[in-house]
Parts: sequence; C-alpha cells; structure tokens
Amino acid sequence: MSGGCYVYPSRRAVTYSRNGMAATSVPLGAAVGTEILRMGGNAVDAAVGMAAAMTVLEPPSNSLGGDAFALIWMEGKLYGLNASGRAPRTLTAEQLRREGYESVPNRGWYPVMTPGAAAGWAEAVGRFGRLSLPEVLAPAVRYAREGYPVAETTARLWQDTYEEIVARYGNESACPEEFKGWFRVFAPEGHAPAAGEIWRSEAIARTLERIGESNGKDLYSGWGAERIDEFSRRTGGYIRKSDLAECRAEWVEPISTEYRGITVHELPPNGHGISVLMALELLKGLPLGAEKETVETYHAMIESMKLALTDAKAHVADPAAMKTEVSALLSPEYADRRRKLIHPEKALEPAPGDPYSGDTVYLCAADGEGNMVSFIQSHYQMFGSWVVEPETGVEFQNRGANFSLAPDHPNCLAPGKRAYHTIIPGFLTREGKALGPFGVMGGFMQPQGHLQVLVNLLDYRMDPQQALDAPRWQWIGGKRVQVEQGVPDRVVEELRRRGHEIEVITDPIKMGRGEIILREEESGVLCGAAEPRCDGTVAVI
Repeated sequence: MSGGCYVYPSRRAVTYSRNGMAATSVPLGAAVGTEILRMGGNAVDAAVGMAAAMTVLEPPSNSLGGDAFALIWMEGKLYGLNASGRAPRTLTAEQLRREGYESVPNRGWYPVMTPGAAAGWAEAVGRFGRLSLPEVLAPAVRYAREGYPVAETTARLWQDTYEEIVARYGNESACPEEFKGWFRVFAPEGHAPAAGEIWRSEAIARTLERIGESNGKDLYSGWGAERIDEFSRRTGGYIRKSDLAECRAEWVEPISTEYRGITVHELPPNGHGISVLMALELLKGLPLGAEKETVETYHAMIESMKLALTDAKAHVADPAAMKTEVSALLSPEYADRRRKLIHPEKALEPAPGDPYSGDTVYLCAADGEGNMVSFIQSHYQMFGSWVVEPETGVEFQNRGANFSLAPDHPNCLAPGKRAYHTIIPGFLTREGKALGPFGVMGGFMQPQGHLQVLVNLLDYRMDPQQALDAPRWQWIGGKRVQVEQGVPDRVVEELRRRGHEIEVITDPIKMGRGEIILREEESGVLCGAAEPRCDGTVAVI
C-alpha cells in the first residue's frame, strides 16, 4: 500500500495516519468524520455522521429520502447492512402498464420508494456506535442550519438539475405541485447555488434533529411521517404512513470471492455487487497484459464486465423474488461456461439494456482500533425524483425507476418490494483479517469502477491513489464503451480493431468517484486515497 512514483497524472498522493481516517467526495464531509472520531466516536459513528452530513453537503447525489448500504468491520468480523426502501403498497406494475408505460418513469411520484437511509443510520449506531444518534448527527444539523460554501463539483451537479427542471417545467409557479418544494428548499434564491456560495436549510436541520431525538423513528412514525403522508396524498403520490412504518434496515451476510489471494466482499442482492464478483471469477481464467495499459487487459475487463452485468440485470432483484441462487451465479462452473463466450480478438454484444451512470455518495472511515466502515448512500439520479416535501426538506429517491414492468421478470414492480439497486460498498480482507473499505459511486458505473480499481490494486500492485487515478472505461451497452482521454491511443485503436465502439470522453464525472482506506496489519497504519475526478478528500487525526 506504500506510495511512490506516480504513473498517472495526479494532484494528490496517498495519505497516512494511525489514529483515524475518513474519506468522501467533499472536504467538509471528510472533516465531519474526523470531528466525530475526536469526540470519542468510533468508525461507525464517523461513517454515519458523514452520511448524514452528506445529505446536506452534496444534495444532488443523496438525501434524507434515499437509501444506504454498508459493510462494517467491527472487532474482527464483517457485517452487512441493507437500508434500502420498498415500493409503496398502493402502486402496482399493472397500473403503470394500463397507463401506457413500458418502463417506470424516472421523475415524479411513480419511482418513489420509502426512504431507508435514516433507518440504517439508527440501526448502525444503535448496534455498534459509542455516541448517541443526536451527537452523531450534530455536525449535519449545524451545516444545515448555519450554512456552508458549496463545493465545486456539487455546484455543477446542482446547476445541471436546475436547468433541466426549468427546461422541462418552467419556474416554481409553473411546475406541478409535487416539484414546487424543490425550488423552495434547493433554489430559495431563485437559482442553484454557485461554487463557494452559502446554502442552508432550516427545514432539513429540524428534520435531522427530529431523526436524532427519536432514534431514527421520526420519518417512519412521527411528525415527519405525517408530513410525508399528507403531502403525498395531496399531490398525487403513493407513499403512506403505513409504508413508512414498515421500513426497516436489515443485517445481511456479505458475499465474497477470492481473487489474487485477497477476499473481495460485496453485499448480496438486491444490490448488484454480485456483478463485481462474477466479473472477477471470469477474469481468473483470462490473460491480462504484463502492464495495465495494454489492449489485452482492457479487452478482458470489458468483456468480463459485460457478461456479469448482463446476468445481474436478468437475475438480481429483491431476494424474495429471485429465481436464481447467488451461489449458482458465483460458481466456478458457471464462470467457466460464460468465459467460453469471450473471444480474445472480438467484442461481444450482450443485451442488458442501457446502463445509466447515476448519483451517489461513497464514504469510508477507520478508527485507531482497527474498526472500518464502507458506506454508500444515494437517491439514484440527480436529486432523485425531484419530489420534495418542503416542511421536512425530504427529497425523495427515484430508485423505483430500476424496476421492470415485465410480469415474469424477478425485478418486476410490486407493492412492498425492493428494487434492483446499483449502490454497492466494497471491502477487502486477507486470511480473515481486514485490509479495508473501497468504493466507486455512480449508478451502473459502480461495479465497473470496482472491477477496475481491484485490478489496479491486486493485479498491477498500484497504491490506492494510483488505483483511483488510473484512466477508466465504462461499458454503456452493446459494443459501446466510453474511455477517458488518459487511455493510450494505441489501446483505443486496438480496441476498435477488435470491434469495440469506442468514444473518448473529456468529462471525468461520468467515470465515477471513489475512495479507499487500507490498513497495514502489523503497524496499524492507515493508507487513504480520494477521487481526483471531484472534490474528494482524505481527512486524518
């Protein structure tokens, strides 16, 4: 994990500490993690405090109305937490099909599901934290109430949504009732805040306080739930207090595979972390180049990821509805059969649909005692459904847009069902001992980012910062692949010769945003890295 000569252009180097470390996509968010560690909290307290603060510090990407997943290493054991919401009981696939829809719309009330993140915060702190939930949420409350200068990448994403809403519906007075709250909460001055401009929300501050004081229950059975129920009924929504009351975060058993002597852990479905493990199983039997920047390496990774995502889109759903066992998808025998489809000189064209690169925040934290957390939180696309309850400041997720409307599909929309989920935290262990958390946020880019970071770390022995700095690719359907400008021209041309339809892109935000913390077992030294494609930061104590 040691740093050294940096092969790729980078503005930063790996960061070391022994007493504690926190990393996420905006500097103020990472600082919240170390603030909580200094208060006497552990890695779980720090991660939850950061997660709550990020709903304030980066609202285009996550919110009080979103979901969360976590992998938590605590006292020598890895735990999985699924805090994803469910479809409302009053909405069915049949209704949408009758109205002429072939897929779930991505804005408005149709894709809204119950908000699972706050339930996850309370569950994690209640089981493993040292501080009370009000203490853990205090920095988030402070930033919401007192305001903060908006980070550069956050401001850009905010402005993009403002322009899109105005282009589609006009200003606040002209837009449908369910979207008026977005303007009141997130553009109260009549515009999206620019980089460095102060933004605050007393509504969100009060809701965070209520969540803390009620140990997470306010959004599910208290004043917040009443406001959401009333707003939903009044504006044509489907969420009811009864849906909120049923919302629970669940502890789940992580799934894993061995790769190059390291155990790679992901969460089980309804998330698609399994696609990372499936791609790694395929790569075990494929030749990679002697160096990373070779066509052999890119071709093998792209083709493996295509097959893994194709299977995930076909089989992953709410576990209660899945028809295929996780163990079958991860079996060496199945990998052997699928690997035979990969031609060394020709690009495949599987058909899983058109993957979307969504909006999410990833964060990780480690304390000086060896506890570590990989945490990811999202409302799916930028500002989720655009539906905002103005008195609570809750902006609702649009994760339901990932449901299928095909009656025979395991991921078909149904009342009380969890949708196929793109947000996936990752964790590494070696011989039963923690190496540390990693993640790359960004919708269907997430498993592709995981795979590329893992290959960089484990096949090419890059340190964490180089593993994040390295140029990335993203498969977007069929034979179409986007690559960053940093991919060598010779590799791009050879990929085209093999049939890949390559688009070289200049906007790095399309390629995901990640963080990594690794721990050296003997010394306890932490080594952290943050994403150069945004405002990512590692904070230490």
